[in-house]
Amino acid sequence: MKNTKNAGIAGRIEELKKKHNAVIIAHNYQIGEVQDVADFVGDSLELSQKAAQIESDIIVFCGVHFMAETAAILSPQKTVLLPEKDAGCPMADMITASDMREWKKRYPGRNAVCYVNTTAEVKAECDICCTSSNAVEVVESLDGDEILFAPDKNLAAYVARHTDKKIIPWDGYCYVHNNIHVKDIEEKRRLYPEAEIWVHPECRPEVIDIADEVFSTGKMVKEAKETEKKQIVLGTEAGMTYRLKLENPDKEFFPAKDLAFCFNMKKIDLNKVLTSLEDLKYIVEVPPEISQRALGSIKKMIQIKGVKK
Repeated sequence: MKNTKNAGIAGRIEELKKKHNAVIIAHNYQIGEVQDVADFVGDSLELSQKAAQIESDIIVFCGVHFMAETAAILSPQKTVLLPEKDAGCPMADMITASDMREWKKRYPGRNAVCYVNTTAEVKAECDICCTSSNAVEVVESLDGDEILFAPDKNLAAYVARHTDKKIIPWDGYCYVHNNIHVKDIEEKRRLYPEAEIWVHPECRPEVIDIADEVFSTGKMVKEAKETEKKQIVLGTEAGMTYRLKLENPDKEFFPAKDLAFCFNMKKIDLNKVLTSLEDLKYIVEVPPEISQRALGSIKKMIQIKGVKK
């Protein structure tokens, strides 16, 4: 255990995990002590797919609500627990299923792409899902010259740069990435002139303009192991530095904005993981009629030849 003060709680979590045949998965933005007890750490879709492949009865998803929903959709035979019932996602809440239905009515015949960072109800109304790493490939796979893209306008703008199709964005955003500004990048360049700047495609277009690379969190993990750079500034949620520092102790990682925190991601701590396993709460379920339609959108994405997960 990386943090000895939490060894007692971590030991109890391990006992309960075995008792309930549970697997603990944690998003890259979770606090360090939660990442430490997780069986797998990664991005939301990656974790849901991993959990579906593992023989377990219970999935403890340390993330936010839409992520636990996706795990429940991909593993309908398993019990999915979210240790903090109020861990939501403001961006996912920026569009509802009724919003999506009305939007599609205004643009008849257009395919609608929804980011995986949406509720199950919204996924059920979309034609296909995407992740930040495969959004361009998903859009390119679709018929038609105009594509609806929800809910992140910044990711939509990034996709629009890499396709000839017209992208019609929903006016949503991730408040963490949207709050990283050019001045933040410039300040970190001043402080760390030898560092490379990596930013997430959810960042503002003007921030992407001055970055060295644009990477999803999964790509950041991969590239961090391969780059020869010793200093990297990350334009994403600050918690990302924890995992990268652990896996690459010979390199330094700095958040582009020191206060780039997703407060919902920080709501889960070690005690809540323990309580979740002790009381088997909070169970996240998706009604079958919604789950089946949402699964269709996810499967269409996964089945596209050459699309990165």
